[in-house]
Amino acid sequence: MSQRPVHELIRELSDTLVLLASHVRLNLLLALEALKEDDSEKARRVKNVDYQVDEAEVRLESQCLSFLALQQPVARDLRTIVAIMKINDDMARIGDLAVHVVERVADIDSYQYQQYDLENVGAKVAEMLQSAIEAFSSKDTSVAARVFVMEEEIDYMHRTIVRNVMAEMKVSSDHIEQLIAVLSVSRYLERIADHATKTAREVVYLVTGQTAPRQRESSYEKLFESLRN
Repeated sequence: MSQRPVHELIRELSDTLVLLASHVRLNLLLALEALKEDDSEKARRVKNVDYQVDEAEVRLESQCLSFLALQQPVARDLRTIVAIMKINDDMARIGDLAVHVVERVADIDSYQYQQYDLENVGAKVAEMLQSAIEAFSSKDTSVAARVFVMEEEIDYMHRTIVRNVMAEMKVSSDHIEQLIAVLSVSRYLERIADHATKTAREVVYLVTGQTAPRQRESSYEKLFESLRN
């Protein structure tokens, strides 16, 4: 680490994270295009970009660890570096999930894609991720709050897909593999939303020093309850 002021080093690390997160979001959008268009070439590009994202994530983590070791920050500075490291990990996980999405491209035809409204779910998740990135970049808790609202919408959409797919499976076994693929993609998108929410929670903690309130029920608990009804 250089001898520049601490606040400049932190700003550089923050900017690096925002740039990484932007690449992750663009790769997610590309994955959603590949899914919609059944495009194997775009799916291949998503996987290639994810390799680059993984390398960038490792570099940023190393830089943060060096900063902690050499600068020994306290209070707000320490919270910022810890937040960067946690969000960096969330972005890496989102990148991995985008790859999982494109791995299902060949398993979902246009009818299933439209029937279960995967385009709308994907668009909402991408919007959610954008808001989470914006919240960190601007350190704006009101933007983070929008992410929490969208999380509830994604949970509802995912539960609806699960309910409808399960109902379809009971009626016919003709398209079981495709229906399983639909469930998988919906779950991957829900998990991306979860990581976006974690990012927003880190922003709230970074700005206020307080942990954002969590939903009373986990998405799994909601899902199991919906299946009982």
